[in-house]
Amino acid sequence: MKQFLSVTLLLCLLGYKLTAQSLPDSTVKKIDSIFAKYSKGNSPGCTVGIVRNDSIIFAKGYGLANLEYEIPNQPTTIYHMASVSKQFTGYAIVLLVRQGKLKLEDDVRKYLTWFPDLKHTITIRHLLNHTSGIRDQWQLLAISGTRLTDVIKQEHIVKLLSKQQALNSPPGEQYNYSNSGYTMLAEIVKSVTGQTLRQFTDSAIFKPLGMTATHFHDDNTEIVKNRSYSYDQVGNDRYENSPLNYSNAGATSLFTNIPDLGKWVMNFYRYKVGDQRDISLLTTRGKLNNGKELNYALGISVDTYKGWRQYSHSGGDAGYRTYLAVLPDLQMGFMVFGNLGDFDAGGSTYAMMDLLVKDTATKKAAAAAKPRDSIAAMLRDTNSTRKYVGSYIGDDGLSLSFEIRNRRLYYQVYGETNFLIRENLDTFSIAPYPDIRFAFAVNGKDTLVDIIFPDKLMKLKKYVQASKVSDDILKQYTGLYYSPELDCKYGISLKDNKLFLTNSKYSDSELTLINSDHLTSGSWYMNHLQVLRDATNKITGFEVNSGRIMHLKFNKIE
Repeated sequence: MKQFLSVTLLLCLLGYKLTAQSLPDSTVKKIDSIFAKYSKGNSPGCTVGIVRNDSIIFAKGYGLANLEYEIPNQPTTIYHMASVSKQFTGYAIVLLVRQGKLKLEDDVRKYLTWFPDLKHTITIRHLLNHTSGIRDQWQLLAISGTRLTDVIKQEHIVKLLSKQQALNSPPGEQYNYSNSGYTMLAEIVKSVTGQTLRQFTDSAIFKPLGMTATHFHDDNTEIVKNRSYSYDQVGNDRYENSPLNYSNAGATSLFTNIPDLGKWVMNFYRYKVGDQRDISLLTTRGKLNNGKELNYALGISVDTYKGWRQYSHSGGDAGYRTYLAVLPDLQMGFMVFGNLGDFDAGGSTYAMMDLLVKDTATKKAAAAAKPRDSIAAMLRDTNSTRKYVGSYIGDDGLSLSFEIRNRRLYYQVYGETNFLIRENLDTFSIAPYPDIRFAFAVNGKDTLVDIIFPDKLMKLKKYVQASKVSDDILKQYTGLYYSPELDCKYGISLKDNKLFLTNSKYSDSELTLINSDHLTSGSWYMNHLQVLRDATNKITGFEVNSGRIMHLKFNKIE
């Protein structure tokens, strides 16, 4: 504890503003109230910081960084930043572009000879923008039998990605968040420079900015003084450890604290590493093949908040929850790092921002806005819409239903329901989100709906829910299934008229037969299986189409 206090004192002497001397007491009290539930002293909590111009004007810790030794959170506490790390990987690539050592349009296989030829050109830009179509590493690892609490090394991920045989979607067609892409970017840095991402960022970014407490933590056995530990809540006042044993970097694993990350914030508008052109490249939004612009740039999101330009990113691994938001035109930044699994880092960040940021967004006259209330949702003719009522499922396992109530069309998904507003004969939109649309169509015997997002299209087909199914029918699904891409096996067994997904590494998971070709389970990493059949209708395997994984084939071998 003496050593911890001496570190804090030293930082104060070096000029870090670790108290809220630049904020009115009334504002400090409001900030304290946001994090009041973590101030009891017997729970995990967070560290928070606010940057203005060239100073940290507020920095404070709440709750405990370590429950077992009752070490409090302080601004100097080291945190695992999870996906907030990605912007540093992105900036490493930006600096290499500036040095002329690579181009964003280069094929990744130019630098990563181990990556398979998937008959599509995947560029470095695709990796940065999450438009590569490459499946996500964490879900692939989980399916292969690796628990996310296991030690996961860079080489494990590389080996896994080197065996991939298909993409979720063609490059540039869809935004599909992929941690794999950022691990590959770290490997590209290594290929180009001969240095690991940790080594390169230390010399090119962290040391020049004076971020002496920051590094990419690529060795889980390394001791880091003054670090926080992560937890999950299991009761009102009970917590358990949430282990994190990553030995990989690129998508995650940045270790830093409030004073250090504050220096990075300042670099967005007071350039010390790189210049305005480099920051502009880092914050250039991606585009899909159809020209649609994304909110995601090169490891960081770019949008507006209360009319101001905003660069932001969230992070979440184990029990760590982090958020960074930068408002470059105000020369301000807001940082929140939590060490509890249900901590709302993003919500807390914006609660702080609301206290200090004035809304300059242009308000549209209420009279000019088209009503989007329950009256606007009233259907003049329900008969033409009734054919769309029922349950639908997509290739990725998304399941939702539609029903007509009180002359309005309602959708229901994941327990949420709301009315829809008709845009034209067969197209409806969600009341609060007019950019999200449902376009219905009838194609022969099939009733279809396309869910159209600004950056994604999802296709679903109407189905009839399977009723009581005999054991003879269920036996058709039983057997042993093998994935050559992951070199792992899963079984489907039958017991008491129920199907179960089995694996030597996990507990059995009950499968629900949605219809003859779709099975769902409670396992997050493979909660939807799409059945594959041959010309005679015999089951030959299944695809895992779930979350950030599509078209992962398992062949029936027994």
